[in-house]
Amino acid sequence: MKGIVFNILEDVITREYGANTWDDLLATAQSDGVFTSLGNYPDAALLRIVGAASQALKLPPETIVRWFGQRMLPLLAQRYASFFTPHTATRPFLLTLNDVIHPEVRKLYPGADTPEFEFDTTSPEVLVMTYRSKRKLCALAEGLVEGAAEHFRETVTIAHPVCMTRGADCCRMELRFAPKGSL
Repeated sequence: MKGIVFNILEDVITREYGANTWDDLLATAQSDGVFTSLGNYPDAALLRIVGAASQALKLPPETIVRWFGQRMLPLLAQRYASFFTPHTATRPFLLTLNDVIHPEVRKLYPGADTPEFEFDTTSPEVLVMTYRSKRKLCALAEGLVEGAAEHFRETVTIAHPVCMTRGADCCRMELRFAPKGSL
């Protein structure tokens, strides 16, 4: 996993809980916390930090990862505004993941292992998003979708009937968007 993910996690944790909490999580996770944005780190390093947060907050790891995705999105929007400014809604933004965003991520962060997405756009009301990744961090994808909806001043309802964490070969999420306040 690229160090930028760890850097953003540190930013999110220290903004909401303070630097001491970040240090405590690193100590529990037995991590030195030295992550350079371009560096490659074992996925297990992130999972240990998530596990430490899960233990400290008494929440399931998936809840921690989803929360991270929600909080991560605004920081990504600040750092990489050019990915966001062409869009006024979440759905068209998400449809750029494979063709625009992830190729640029791989240019900026060589060796980045990005998830694969497929989209079924046949319904104007529901965007069906298929997620594949050896990391099985679909909770992060859900959190990022929720963060994107917040960014674009929308609400999102996510159904996740098929999931890799339940033995499937991919995740299928059914996303419904609405303007804020309309639900």
